[in-house]
Amino acid sequence: MNPFSLNEKHILITGASSGIGRQCAVSCSQMGAKVTMVARNAERLQKSFNLLEGEGHHVISCDISHLDSIEDVAKESVEICGKIDGFIHAAGIEKTLPVKMHKPKIFKELLQINSLAAFEFSRQLSLKKYGNLPDISLVFISSVVGIVGNMGHSGYSASKGALIAAAKSMAVELAPKKIRVNTISPGHMRDTIMSIKWESEADENAIQKKIDAHPLGLGEAIDVANAAIYLLSSASKWVTGENIIVDGGYCAR
Repeated sequence: MNPFSLNEKHILITGASSGIGRQCAVSCSQMGAKVTMVARNAERLQKSFNLLEGEGHHVISCDISHLDSIEDVAKESVEICGKIDGFIHAAGIEKTLPVKMHKPKIFKELLQINSLAAFEFSRQLSLKKYGNLPDISLVFISSVVGIVGNMGHSGYSASKGALIAAAKSMAVELAPKKIRVNTISPGHMRDTIMSIKWESEADENAIQKKIDAHPLGLGEAIDVANAAIYLLSSASKWVTGENIIVDGGYCAR
């Protein structure tokens, strides 16, 4: 038996319309899972849906910054695809601003989507009516800037660091239900919307400096998706409360 198989599992993924979320959805479908994809942009979400392998998948176009809508997403997912075995929170927004411009509104926007939505999904999936208890895996996509500092990222770093801290406490509290909670912290990748936008605006020296900061070079969304597959599968059945860093050696310096 393949310990990395997701056959007959139902995986719910936020931010599935592009980048890491899209690749996680594709990779989960390739490993045999039924996937419910959630994102705001219906057109890009449909493009993601068209890339999936197998059958039984579902899409939900929804703005999860409206936290009251999250239970409706969980309910619809279960009604269409059955109780949920795994969850990936890949939805996220980034703002690069100096501290003097980080007003409370900015922090609130970042925390709302990047971390509070993840916490509310986790609360809902810890309930028997939505989560396929016991043995559920919750995976939050954090960032290396949730671990190390980066200029202009006070709010973004706070929102990503919150995921890492909360996952540890959730892991301890939810372990009796066999709910595992882990985070993945990616470094800079070439194929996400944020990375593509940054590279289109940066000069060659800045891009080369970013590449040089990662001893193995820049990553791709598939590198993060592979780590997520591990955390969702039975291969990681004894792993909880951990933060897996996928950064090409960025944090090793």
